Amino acid sequence: METYQRSSPLTGAVLDGRYRVDSLIATGGMSAVYRGLDQRLDRPVALKIMDSRYAGDQDFLTRFQREARAVARLKDPGLVAVYDQGIDGQHPFLVMELVEGGTLRELLRERGPMPPHAVAAVLRPVLSGLAAAHSAGLVHRDIKPENVLISDDGEVKIADFGLVRAVAEAKITSTSVILGTAAYLSPEQVATGETDSRGDVYSVGILVYELLTGRTPFTGDTALAVAYQRMDRDVAPPSTVIDGVPRQFDDLVLCATSRDPADRFADAAEMAEELETIVRELALPQFRVPAPRNSALHNSANTSTVSQDAHDTTVHLDKPDPAGPVNRDTRVFSRDELPVDDGYDDEYRSTAGRFAGIELDEFYWARQRSRRVLFFWVVAVITLAALAAAGAWTLGTNLSNLL
Repeated sequence: METYQRSSPLTGAVLDGRYRVDSLIATGGMSAVYRGLDQRLDRPVALKIMDSRYAGDQDFLTRFQREARAVARLKDPGLVAVYDQGIDGQHPFLVMELVEGGTLRELLRERGPMPPHAVAAVLRPVLSGLAAAHSAGLVHRDIKPENVLISDDGEVKIADFGLVRAVAEAKITSTSVILGTAAYLSPEQVATGETDSRGDVYSVGILVYELLTGRTPFTGDTALAVAYQRMDRDVAPPSTVIDGVPRQFDDLVLCATSRDPADRFADAAEMAEELETIVRELALPQFRVPAPRNSALHNSANTSTVSQDAHDTTVHLDKPDPAGPVNRDTRVFSRDELPVDDGYDDEYRSTAGRFAGIELDEFYWARQRSRRVLFFWVVAVITLAALAAAGAWTLGTNLSNLL
């Protein structure tokens, strides 16, 4: 989604006689997200307003309503709560929990790759939320950093459940298209457009790789090369990209991103069990995931406050920052004309090699030092053994002369 947009014609409108549309947070190919207010309960909400072209598609509206109800029944701290859904004029909309903070994409842009214990802290709630959905027969289909929200209190939640499936079954969507975000699609999604819980597992595996290394695994000169590489090539171990990644995380990524769905974790619950085993084996410390400091949501709150102080019903957001993120949209694209997406944008690259204000080298120094100490001890033992053997041989060959 594109953030830091100018004001929208919907700003100031009241949906369904209840939900006031305040400042625009972000826009994408299918929808826009606004900060809003539930005037009946006097609580802030997030309003996801779909493009008007979906309003006339009864199949979409039926699926949209069904998916919203299914997600609203899910109860897990790792899921963004869905409060309501409806259609106002030409705009279907969702009313969701407003997570004050930012996205995982914004955090990666600010702080770069994460050490293993921070990755585990992100994965636990993500897998917990996915496991709750998978157990209810729901599949997300579009796991990516943009859809992982981090609150100012350190809570991590998944957003946008059900929307991809609703759009995929709409009449305006051709059966010859793939729906999703190219960098995170599973091989079966690229090949057939179909997926299940193991497709979500694959996307989480790509996410883990990106959290550890700061980039997604596949690059290419053409759109087709990027999209179809995952069908012919395995994801490389993260440790081949960045030093200090434990073997256990390499194995986690390789299992989750197997090209054959049967070789992956069956669902998020099984992957979560393996993560807990890794946390115990590596004795990873607890970690509170920090919210990004410069997020679209925070900026929308500031803009909304300024606008209200000026008694202006139109919210004017700042122009896009040229150095700001260009987030990946959920896209509908044909298999013959996939978007150019090498899985990694230059602006996401971390040149500082830091996370949470700490040099990444500090996280791996103890590991490297222990390896050096072990090496020197092995050399010393071998040297002493060689000297002892040489002395014994010399003594043995000269024993008769000594006697």
